Amino acid sequence: MRCGGSALRYFLDTEYNGWGGALLSLALVPDDGEELYLTLDWSGALDPWVEKHVIPYLDTVSESLVSPRLNRADAARLLAHYLAGDPEPLIVADWPEDIAQLNMLLLNGPGTMVEVPSLTFRFLPLSGFSTAANSKVPHNALHDARALRDHVLSLE
Repeated sequence: MRCGGSALRYFLDTEYNGWGGALLSLALVPDDGEELYLTLDWSGALDPWVEKHVIPYLDTVSESLVSPRLNRADAARLLAHYLAGDPEPLIVADWPEDIAQLNMLLLNGPGTMVEVPSLTFRFLPLSGFSTAANSKVPHNALHDARALRDHVLSLE
């Protein structure tokens, strides 16, 4: 929790294998504090655009944040562990599929999910703002989430 009782915000970005495709990476960047960056393994063909614009940049992060390619179950457990220390995380995203991808990752089987605290989501449609265009490494979830955070903070 932040001072004054307001929820800590976590700015979310994901990369995935084309529209409705498998999750490839996920980043949560808080207002302040430790960032989370996960990359997932995949099988099958990649969307040509994703293969050219996303895959080469998955590991373009500081060495301490490079993620091994995780299976979905391990990625879900790491996400749950990361959020466990915050009783009411506020997840902020500028694209609806980012929220959908995070929620799908929480599911670990039919009718079951990893244990997470009560989550609140805030969707901010930012007309005229592109995280990728403002990112240090476009189409890398961590750098795009940082760009989203920086933009939102600049508006406050």
